[in-house]
Amino acid sequence: MKKLISCSFLIGTIVLISFTGLRSSYNDKYNYDLENFKKSQELLLQKIGQSDLTSSDHIKKIRIEIEKSRLALKKIDFWLRYLEPTVYKKINGPLPVEWETEVFEKFEKPYKRIGAGLTIAELYLEEERLDKATLLGLIDSSLVSLATYEADSITKNLNTPDHFYLCNRLYLLNLAAIYTSGFECPNTDNVIKELLFMLRSTNEIYQVFNESFPNTSLSSEYLDLYAKTVLFVEKQSTSYDLFDHYTFIKDYVNPLYGLNQKMIKDYHIVSRSMIDFSLNKNATSIFSKSLYNGQNTKGVFIRVNDLKVLTEIEAIGKKLFYDPLLSGNNQRSCASCHSPTQFFADTLNTASLQFDHINLLPRNTPSLVNAEYNHLLMQDGKHITLTGQGLDVITNPMELNGNEKEIIEKILSCDEYKIAFKKFLKLTPQEKSINMNHITSALSIYYSKFSNYYSPFDEAMNNNKSIDESAKKGFNVFMSKAQCATCHFVPFFNGVKPPYIGSEFEVLGVPADKTYKRLSDDKGRYLINPAVETMNAFRTGTIRNIAMTKPYMHNGVFDSLMEVIDFYNAGGGAGRGLVVENQTLSSDSLLLTDIEKNQLITFMNSLTEKIPFESTPEKLPVSKIKSLNTRKVGGEY
Repeated sequence: MKKLISCSFLIGTIVLISFTGLRSSYNDKYNYDLENFKKSQELLLQKIGQSDLTSSDHIKKIRIEIEKSRLALKKIDFWLRYLEPTVYKKINGPLPVEWETEVFEKFEKPYKRIGAGLTIAELYLEEERLDKATLLGLIDSSLVSLATYEADSITKNLNTPDHFYLCNRLYLLNLAAIYTSGFECPNTDNVIKELLFMLRSTNEIYQVFNESFPNTSLSSEYLDLYAKTVLFVEKQSTSYDLFDHYTFIKDYVNPLYGLNQKMIKDYHIVSRSMIDFSLNKNATSIFSKSLYNGQNTKGVFIRVNDLKVLTEIEAIGKKLFYDPLLSGNNQRSCASCHSPTQFFADTLNTASLQFDHINLLPRNTPSLVNAEYNHLLMQDGKHITLTGQGLDVITNPMELNGNEKEIIEKILSCDEYKIAFKKFLKLTPQEKSINMNHITSALSIYYSKFSNYYSPFDEAMNNNKSIDESAKKGFNVFMSKAQCATCHFVPFFNGVKPPYIGSEFEVLGVPADKTYKRLSDDKGRYLINPAVETMNAFRTGTIRNIAMTKPYMHNGVFDSLMEVIDFYNAGGGAGRGLVVENQTLSSDSLLLTDIEKNQLITFMNSLTEKIPFESTPEKLPVSKIKSLNTRKVGGEY
């Protein structure tokens, strides 16, 4: 993104204004700061209305007013982002139109959300031709949206401590994943300055809260660490390229998160918002594998908690994973494409073979490790459950080409499977007979267990274990100059950002091959949810274990991490000259040095999880159908 004017000289002014309005009541402070932001928006509208958009001096003054308003917003971001997250997109939405779909797509169809507000207005000022009505509309939409916060009954809950701790939880998650990455701050010169201003402003909220709720106040341990956090940022460079993101998250934000989670439990905090749908109140670290729940890995066995029984189901799931009985020709298994020794991916081919044993599948085989941390599955977000995804693969004519009725008959022809599933059937009273739900659930229980392991980077964050200095620097480049973190969010480094209920899709301009003569003809998300914005869009996958899961991109066009980095560094497909009108990736070069590229790779290598992969089954269950007993473990191709 292009650099804009610095707002450092504005910070002191806003702080003085806010301190004069400080109230003893927590609710009064919320209302005061909300009104202060509203006034800043009104002043901004007035400035735009009086300006000549053909004058560079006038545009400069508008930018200054936008930056003033951004700081006023940062004083109340703590509340606004939690209380009304959808409305917030009208106030400070990062995109003009969003189809990024929340976890609630599991219950309703995705819908278009029009963004507006400060970030989009600031980006709009970079356009060659400016329309005053458009610019006014972006800010007016923000101002109108504020009425929701003024009228919404949810704000009445500010009279209890519950929403404070839940707002604070989201605030801390965003400190780790959003606020330092430039995700929604067009002028990267201002990212750290806004961060410091927000940290100080939130400290005011803490003080007023503790005065208003002495029986459920923030602990002295939390406040002491928070004060050290502010001091740390004060001593850092204001350049986000030089900011120590690694230490900021490891030594300050993550421990603060653990303390806040403890208070949520100790004070018996209760959520009344669906925004908390996925988050786990028992996770004490942002880098915990239980931070949020993306998928039900047990499927139809969701009510089963007996570890012994789950182990039995898992053992059957493992055999099924290697058993070609699930295919139409009894020659292909799940392991044919998702090789456990290759992190449950296919690292040997651009794409795996189709069922016909001749052609290749249209997309690269993604790893199943950490698949559960996505709300939408497949690279186009086609599925919302692991069992649904499994069934689709099993019955897809290009993949296993299995027939549900025939599969059940073949499975039940094996006494080992039959005895096991009759026992398991009793655990699922909602199911009248053994069916594909039992099979796909056993499969997901098996392979999902490999998502429970940690990487050296996690161990450094969670347990203060040492890590290569180059990996730390690579993480800092990842969070700043390389702009990776604006799509791959901490801690799973996928497209699911706090509060971890949404799956993001991006248009990168991936080429059909390395000659860059044409764009990949795969329409991606458009095939599932047709819209201008979704054409050639793909779900942002995780970079965990990426060093072990080549080739890369949906079509496997790149063979090495350096090729991937070079692709992004050049501005994606558009940066290489391809026509990609809806590309979400900036077409500007990142100007990464060779040292920074290698540091990025070292960091990504540190995300390789220490997974103890198992040996394949020695043999498969014997079938009463003799012709099936010649099948091979893992299939023939």
